[in-house]
Amino acid sequence: MARCSAPVPVRTGALIASIALVLSCASSPPPAKKSARRAPAVASEPVRVVSVPAPRPRVARPFDDRPADPADRAEMRAKGWSWLVDKLVEDGISERAAARAFADARMPAFDGLLFGLNPRESHAMYRGFLRASSVAQAERCAAAHAPDLNRAELLHGVDAAVVAAIMHVETHCGRNTGRSMVLHRLARLAMANEPRNVARNLARNTDADGSIEEELAERVRSRARYLEGIFYPQVIATFELARQEGIDPIALRGSGAGAFGYVQFLPMNYFAFGTDGDGDGRVSLYQPADAAASAARFLASHGWKPGIRRDKKRQIIWHYNRSDAYIDTVLGLASQIRRSGVLDPALPKQTEARVVPAAATR
Repeated sequence: MARCSAPVPVRTGALIASIALVLSCASSPPPAKKSARRAPAVASEPVRVVSVPAPRPRVARPFDDRPADPADRAEMRAKGWSWLVDKLVEDGISERAAARAFADARMPAFDGLLFGLNPRESHAMYRGFLRASSVAQAERCAAAHAPDLNRAELLHGVDAAVVAAIMHVETHCGRNTGRSMVLHRLARLAMANEPRNVARNLARNTDADGSIEEELAERVRSRARYLEGIFYPQVIATFELARQEGIDPIALRGSGAGAFGYVQFLPMNYFAFGTDGDGDGRVSLYQPADAAASAARFLASHGWKPGIRRDKKRQIIWHYNRSDAYIDTVLGLASQIRRSGVLDPALPKQTEARVVPAAATR
């Protein structure tokens, strides 16, 4: 994908145009030349990014076009969300729905987002997944869901052991899918480029005399634009998901990075890759069969084929989580799951899994 160093304008008034923003900004920004000053340490949690294609457009109920309640509008502005809400309204999200969500008492105020310029995940974060007790848990997970995993492999040609490893690393086989408010987590990241937030991040990189080298300042601005470009469309997708499901947009719970379900998809991934793996006519990433089929479909869409080399596998999993430590862990765990034999029984001769976009099952 093309790299992105500047935000793509999304003042089109159409949902699909603003969601497509992620296509031009889903890769990391180009590395800047080294500054004379050392970049500050990462002060916030690492940001995990998954590149996705735009979901298929579909006809759905229109958003509520009534104006926002004045009290909600005042409250969300007092809580610091007005910049984001104004953007959402310009791009077609109901002002009433957006203002109500960000004014809700359960929605925290925006207190700023301090971001690092070179966030990385260390191998220490994943070391525990390759311990004997964790490997045993992963093998039990694979054994418990072997029919679903094998069905997903048959449907998409993706190694079932890799999908099982992802399920274990992401959520311990669904036992810990996250309790964070997805909308809040994504909205915070989407606010990276809010003018006052950019000023905060510039200030924390200044010298004692209040000056900052222009090259470093541009790295800060570029990182802010990058985060906005990635996560603002995810906020739009969250409102779209809530509208289609008929749920409160702040009800969706997931990880601190705004992902949800067994395999921790961001909302746009749900629309793009969500698959009905058990043939019940709907897609739920909290159902193992659907989660396995959806993760396999994601990997297949990035080029996974039976028998590919390890270096190609690494390139594909990189799209799932741009972390060498994560990739090493998933592939190492998958090897042990495969050797355990829990996935060895013959693949089912028939499958009820269907490649159905999540949005099409509503």
